[in-house]
Amino acid sequence: MARAENRDTAGTTARQVAEMARALRIKAGFSQEELGRKIGYTAAAVSAMERCPQPASDEMLVQLERVIGGGLGFFERAREYMRLERYPAQFQSFARLEQKALTLNSYQTMAVDGLFQTEAYARAQISGNFPPLSDQRVEELVDARMGRKSLFDRRPAPVFEVVLDEAVLRRVIGGRSIMRDQLTLLLEYGRWRNIMLHVLPLGQGLVGENAGTPGPMKLVETVDHDHIVYLEVQDESVLISEPAKVSAYTHRYAKIRSQALGTGDSLGLIEELAGELK
Repeated sequence: MARAENRDTAGTTARQVAEMARALRIKAGFSQEELGRKIGYTAAAVSAMERCPQPASDEMLVQLERVIGGGLGFFERAREYMRLERYPAQFQSFARLEQKALTLNSYQTMAVDGLFQTEAYARAQISGNFPPLSDQRVEELVDARMGRKSLFDRRPAPVFEVVLDEAVLRRVIGGRSIMRDQLTLLLEYGRWRNIMLHVLPLGQGLVGENAGTPGPMKLVETVDHDHIVYLEVQDESVLISEPAKVSAYTHRYAKIRSQALGTGDSLGLIEELAGELK
């Protein structure tokens, strides 16, 4: 539910979208109720968007562009900036890099990389944060995370390599049904030609040493062929571009990758684990 106090924290883009939407709605001669019917939302949702207690979602921006955009492309361009405003502050700089990446390598130890999550898995994971987030903030973060998937539609397509610790696949987030759907989606992504998916096995018996114990990381190659490392832990993050440090993390990632299962065996394990959740 939209809350009045959210108006005070609405970002610059949300306010610009609200003003433009209201102006174009009035110019088109639509009431809030009429516009809502045309874009698939209630009059209350349109009102909340125009007053900023509930900024436009990514899908609402798509529909606003279709119905009252007038070929200007304003709402389409606003989608990227709105997504950035919804992200936690520590993630915003990386989010800009991610959307323009040529290659992206990711090693994750606690949860599926956000780019590859289902909406239900993302909602369950974000809802588990502490201190607890408001329902509104949870939905904003889920919407922003799902919006990141626009990267998959970019041409030329980026190349992804993802290494997931086996514990990520065995940690049931959101319940068995949600986790099964998440594993099924990973299987789908793992069959894409530009996505290489690997699992770092837990090991046999008491032996499970690997180079990934220091924690998760992401390595990005930019359009200018610069290489950047992104680290995030406990709501803190850092972008690393110093060549010597980037080189060290790149070699560590390569070692992690060498200790992981191949793509075929990785997909086989994911399929097996998904079957156990039926």
